[in-house]
Amino acid sequence: MRVHYLQHVPYEPPAAIADWARERGHDLTGTLLYDDEPLPDPDEFDVLVVLGGPMGVYDDAEYPHLDAERELIRTVHDDGTPILGVCLGAQLLAAALGAEVYPHERSEIGWFPVEATDAAAGSPLAPLGEAFTALHWHGDTYDLPEGATQLARTDACEQQAFVVGNSLGLQFHLESTPESLAALVDAAGELGDGEYVQSEAELLTDDAPYEACREGLYAVLDRLMASA
Repeated sequence: MRVHYLQHVPYEPPAAIADWARERGHDLTGTLLYDDEPLPDPDEFDVLVVLGGPMGVYDDAEYPHLDAERELIRTVHDDGTPILGVCLGAQLLAAALGAEVYPHERSEIGWFPVEATDAAAGSPLAPLGEAFTALHWHGDTYDLPEGATQLARTDACEQQAFVVGNSLGLQFHLESTPESLAALVDAAGELGDGEYVQSEAELLTDDAPYEACREGLYAVLDRLMASA
C-alpha cells in the first residue's frame, strides 16, 4: 500500500506511523507543507495521514495551503480512500466535512486517560479497549461532522476521536516517540498553566506509555488499512 502523510511543521513528524509503515512493508511518502511542497494528487496514494501542528484550521492568511489541504481531504474522503487525521489533522478532517472547529475553554497538554464510547467497539479504535492513556496537545476542539460517530472523550475535552466512512480523526497522539515529543516540547517553549497542562518533566517522564501507544497505533492503522 502507498501511505502518504501531510506534515505541517518539522517537529511533528509521522514518528511511530513511519515505523509502522516500514515494518508492514508499505510505501511511505510525505509532503512537507512547511517547505511549500505541493499537495499530492489523490491518485498517488492509497491512505492519507494528516499530522498535527500549532496553527489553527482556519489560519489561511498565514498558512495559504490550508484551504487547498481541506479541499484535498474532502476529495479523498468522498472517494472512500482511508484517512487518518491526528490532532490538527482531525480538526482539518472535521472542517473539511463541514463541522465547526473553534478554541476550547481549556488547553489539554499531557499524558491523560481517554475513555472510549460504546461505538468504539465496532470501529478502528476497538484495539485500544475501553480506556487507555495517550498524549494530548491541543487548545482547539470541533463539532462532529454530519454522519460521524464519536469514539472517545476525556475529562478535559468531550471530542477526542470520530469515524465517518473510511476516515478516522484522533485528537490525541498515539504516534509520539521520546524523540518526537522532546522536539515538540523544545519547539513549544513555555507551556503555560492549567488544570490539564502538565509540566515539561511530566511530559518527558520515562514512565510515559510509549510502547502501549505504539502497539495501539499499529492495531488501529492495521484496521484502517483493511478498508483501503
